[in-house]
Amino acid sequence: MASTVSLRAFVKRRNGVPLGGKHALPMMLKRSLGAPSFADFWHYWNPIWGYYLSRFVMRPLRRYLPAEVAILLTFAVSGALHDVAVSLIKQQWIVMITPWFSVMGLFVIVLTRMKVNYPNLPIVARGLVNVSWLVLCYWLTTLLLVIF
Repeated sequence: MASTVSLRAFVKRRNGVPLGGKHALPMMLKRSLGAPSFADFWHYWNPIWGYYLSRFVMRPLRRYLPAEVAILLTFAVSGALHDVAVSLIKQQWIVMITPWFSVMGLFVIVLTRMKVNYPNLPIVARGLVNVSWLVLCYWLTTLLLVIF
C-alpha cells in the first residue's frame, strides 16, 4: 500500500515554506502565477485544497481511469464543491464554477498534450499568460452557458 504524504509535507514541497509559514501566501502566488505552464499553475495554486483533491479525488480516480479523465473529473469535483459553497452562502442554487473548472481542466489537458509552456518568458509575462488562460476559460464558459 502506498504511503500518504502529510499535508505539512505536501504544502512545504509545493510552497517551499512550511504550512502557515510567514511567506506561504507570497510563495504560492509567485510559484503559481510564475509557473511555466497552465498545468504547473495548478500544481502550485492553493496547495491545501490541492492536497485534499489529490488525496480524495485524483488518486482514487487514477486507480480506475486514464490520467486525463481523472484530471477532468477532479477539476469538475472541485468546481462542484465551490458551487455548493457559493450556493449555501447566496442561499440559491448556483452552477457556474463547475463548468468553468471543467473548461480549465480541458485546457490543462489540451495545453499539456500540445506541450504549451513558456519557461523562457520573464516571470511577469508568465503571470499574465496564466491569468489570461483563467480569463479565457471563464469567457468561454460564459459563452457556452449562454448558448446551451
